[in-house]
Amino acid sequence: MGGFFGVASKEDCVFDLFFGTDYHSHLGTRRAGMAVYSEEHGFEKAIHKIDNAPFRTKFDKEANTMKGNFGIGCISDYEAQPILVRSHHGTFAITTVGKINNAQEIIDTILQGRTHFFEMSNGEINATELVAAIIDQKDNFIDGIRYAQEIIEGSMSMLILTPKGVYLARDKYGRTPIIVGKKDGAFCATFESFAFLNLGYSTYRELGPGEVAVMTSDALKTLVLPGKEMKICTFLWIYYGYPSSTYEGVNVEEMRYRCGQLLARRDNVKPDIVAGVPDSGTAHAVGYANESGIPFSRPFIKYTPTWPRSFMPTIQSKRNLIAKMKLIPIEELIRDKSLLLIDDSIVRGTQLRETTEYLFESGAKEVHIRPACPPLVYGCKYLNFSRSNSEMELITRNVIAELEGGDVSDEVLQEYADYTSEKYQKMVDKICEKLKFTSLRFHRLDDMLEAVGIEPEKLCTYCWNGKE
Repeated sequence: MGGFFGVASKEDCVFDLFFGTDYHSHLGTRRAGMAVYSEEHGFEKAIHKIDNAPFRTKFDKEANTMKGNFGIGCISDYEAQPILVRSHHGTFAITTVGKINNAQEIIDTILQGRTHFFEMSNGEINATELVAAIIDQKDNFIDGIRYAQEIIEGSMSMLILTPKGVYLARDKYGRTPIIVGKKDGAFCATFESFAFLNLGYSTYRELGPGEVAVMTSDALKTLVLPGKEMKICTFLWIYYGYPSSTYEGVNVEEMRYRCGQLLARRDNVKPDIVAGVPDSGTAHAVGYANESGIPFSRPFIKYTPTWPRSFMPTIQSKRNLIAKMKLIPIEELIRDKSLLLIDDSIVRGTQLRETTEYLFESGAKEVHIRPACPPLVYGCKYLNFSRSNSEMELITRNVIAELEGGDVSDEVLQEYADYTSEKYQKMVDKICEKLKFTSLRFHRLDDMLEAVGIEPEKLCTYCWNGKE
């Protein structure tokens, strides 16, 4: 996935841009970039790989040499960006967050007009370059951005840096956020709301779904009004968002406390301690412990000095190894204990199975697993959360195929997604058996949505129930 940050300031914006972008480092681990503009220096751009060093280290030189009043920056797991474009709109830089499912169809259409694309090293078209090419098909920026929002299947939010200001465009259904901050002489736009707090900004407002605006040092002006329908990703609160972030008025950490509380209210086991898989499972576990009265403990400590993020590298075998290396057990808190362990979700199940095996090897009597969300039955088709090659990598789909004897229809999948059905319970029991848990109980979808606290119809739940 990834995140971005933009600034429009009367003074030099590079300090704010540098640290605002850095605060998105938990969202990606492969590439990062900054682009700035000033009347005196024009456009300047820098892109670095960050898979072997953090953003601050890689961009320390640029933080001291780049100059500009307008700027955009990004952290990305995929394409190199921001990109600098020369077109009939003039020169501009663009960065994006999203996913394009119909890229080849769009490419074929645009190539008929003899538009040229540069390829990435893996042979894929840079998605941000594709968005720039779509925008270039229309006579002005606004029509081009609206055209991109209309024809892209998936989602696409963007920041566009121009000599006139920074254009902001939230994806059509608001699956990802854009929050605007304000201080004297400057505005900023960000994916993560906390990214501007220590820079002196206060929250100004959030863009609505499909809204397009332009940001200068003096004002934020809406150019395209927001749509009425929103489907923001619920997984932002469950896992992906940083604890201090707030989306649509709902703080991530508070939501996770409520999520754990509602998990506890439906549970009947009485373990010795409640623990969370760090980091994202910790707040859910605190909420569970507070509600149940069962002591919260930390039998695992995440080693952050050299392994701060769980997304690197992208090769799955290495990810599993690194995830295991990062969690340091405290055997004194494990031996002879019955543990209830909360993780944000179960995707493939590999890491949680290995964690459970180690807990038993370390003397645990019982290991009860409570994911903070329902079973993931469908792969996300709206956001680049992972590079899974197939939905069959999901533990749920493997188990369903085993129980059904092969491929199944969507109608059958719907039965497995329904927590009131017999098929659902058989799937849960089989996952529990395969991963060698003492017991397994997933969060109910209605309880999880209640924990978010905004209208359910505004939340995307596709990965759990297949409903758009």
